[in-house]
Amino acid sequence: MAYIANTTDETRAMLAVIGVDDAEELFDDIPAGVRLATPCGPGRALSELETLRLMRGHAARNHPAESAYLNFMGGGSYEHFIPAAVGAISQRGELLTAYTPYQAEASQGTLQIIYEFQSMICSLTGMEAANASMYDGASALAEAALMAVRVTGRNKIVLPATLHPHYRRVVETTTGHVGIELTTWAASEAGGGTLAADGWATDTDEDLAAVVVQHPNVYGFCEDVCAIAERAHDKGALVIAAVNPMSLSVLKPPGEWGADIAVGECQPIGLPMNFGGPYAGFMATRKKHIRKMPGRIVGRTKDETGREAFVLTLQTREQHIRRERATSNICTNQGLCATMTTLYLSLVGQSGFAKLGETNLANAGRLFEGLTATEGVEPMCDAAYFNEFTVALPVDAAALCDRLRAEGILGGVPATRIGIDRPELLIICATETKTKHDIDRYIATFGKALGEMR
Repeated sequence: MAYIANTTDETRAMLAVIGVDDAEELFDDIPAGVRLATPCGPGRALSELETLRLMRGHAARNHPAESAYLNFMGGGSYEHFIPAAVGAISQRGELLTAYTPYQAEASQGTLQIIYEFQSMICSLTGMEAANASMYDGASALAEAALMAVRVTGRNKIVLPATLHPHYRRVVETTTGHVGIELTTWAASEAGGGTLAADGWATDTDEDLAAVVVQHPNVYGFCEDVCAIAERAHDKGALVIAAVNPMSLSVLKPPGEWGADIAVGECQPIGLPMNFGGPYAGFMATRKKHIRKMPGRIVGRTKDETGREAFVLTLQTREQHIRRERATSNICTNQGLCATMTTLYLSLVGQSGFAKLGETNLANAGRLFEGLTATEGVEPMCDAAYFNEFTVALPVDAAALCDRLRAEGILGGVPATRIGIDRPELLIICATETKTKHDIDRYIATFGKALGEMR
């Protein structure tokens, strides 16, 4: 998106309207001790050529994961190939917005693509309704917990021990002051990579609103989701599935194994890693729960002349007409990110998406076999995985990653980096962006570094 700076006269006019003399007054509330003593900048006006040299020099100080390193990191943000057409089409005037359109007559392009986004999310998840995106996967899960309480009238949520710690923290923050009780479903004793069948605290069942399951989980392994769903429904509780949408290219969608609400992070399907954001979350559910869903839903109708038109059909956020009866006061539509996701899925197509999943699965399998054949390296558990898995090392995982980075390889995410107190665990990912040569190089470099550390 092009950036056009305000002129001096435009800046002066805006400051006059709000009643301040200069822009510095806008920052008076920031303590002087934490403000820059001198303004940032080159100190003098630069020509276009000089400006490009300066900015390219600054940019060169970054080491992008996609180009400066061979990247095998995951843990919530994944390197996938994104066709150039996604960025080009998303910047067309009829689609370009970062937020929700409120004037249907002026926003048909944006409304239509959000409608398509909802339809694609329903297709991916096997659900009947989806909203117009959310902030990100973690906040979507927190909103799903609130939604489950509204649907059931109960106040307890079970979170699995295998849930990503960042997701857990967002859920705890969101539900911490509204009377919702959170309990934890323990991981199995055999490695801890998946949930324990008997780890569900039975004393919570009477007031249980929902059971959350991440599939694949934070360690990359698949849970026994059908058994989990059956058990939760026997207790009158809902099942909330937090899923990696890319995995739905090969795994059964949550709507088919019994989930009542499905949430996730759109980043793997069309969004660059981009320093951790901005991203977009998605939420889908059964039709019978649609009025308890937060946010907005775009619908398709006809105008007075009979032409197809798109409108905001359901608007349950407080800034619309709902006020204190709103289903959420914080969720929002990430319009531009949802647009990019929609374009990505459209360009890849159904058969292409399935092939992507197969490639991810094959690359991860090749890497898994090579690493676990290395002396001292053990898989965390023997469960199935998609494009990510966790191994236990005979050395500190963070220290090994430091050695690999010195060789130009981002070797994975140490569990300690995301808040799991297991220094021996390393979470590793291989997507369609990796070749056989890349994987073989990693396995060889990994083995050499590990041998030097032992």
